[in-house]
Amino acid sequence: MKESAYRKALLKHGADILFSPSMQSEKHFLQHGRISVFTHSIAAACTCICIARILRARLGIRLNERALIRGALLHDYFLYDWHIPDRTHRLHGFFHARRAFENASRDFALGEIERDMILRHMFPLNLTPPACPESILLCIADKLCAADETLTRTSRYRKISRFF
Repeated sequence: MKESAYRKALLKHGADILFSPSMQSEKHFLQHGRISVFTHSIAAACTCICIARILRARLGIRLNERALIRGALLHDYFLYDWHIPDRTHRLHGFFHARRAFENASRDFALGEIERDMILRHMFPLNLTPPACPESILLCIADKLCAADETLTRTSRYRKISRFF
């Protein structure tokens, strides 16, 4: 997919999230290596878009693209740098989905799919499995992006994230 197609989809469904002050603050919080939470969230959303469009074209599987993009953008909306030593950051992997959900619920109107995506994206680390296909897709996309960012110390979607 072309970079412009990703930007268009992100703007269509997630402009309010991308340009919100809290989401913009995520540019200053590290996620994997040198990758910000902001860039990681865009990478997860773009990976979801790519896989969803392949599923639709090749298998006829239709997903809710709006919910998919919004849930992916907000899945790590925990609003802190978990690398900074603080007792509230302990066991971050187990608890950040709930924190992201609480922050996202406060700042944005969430549908059932987005709620499930945010709360369940850390499966199997969090024991409750995803309840909808969009959540399953985010679980996969998030792990793919995390592995790529950790191993390569960069993000293939960094250029797109700079647009916002």
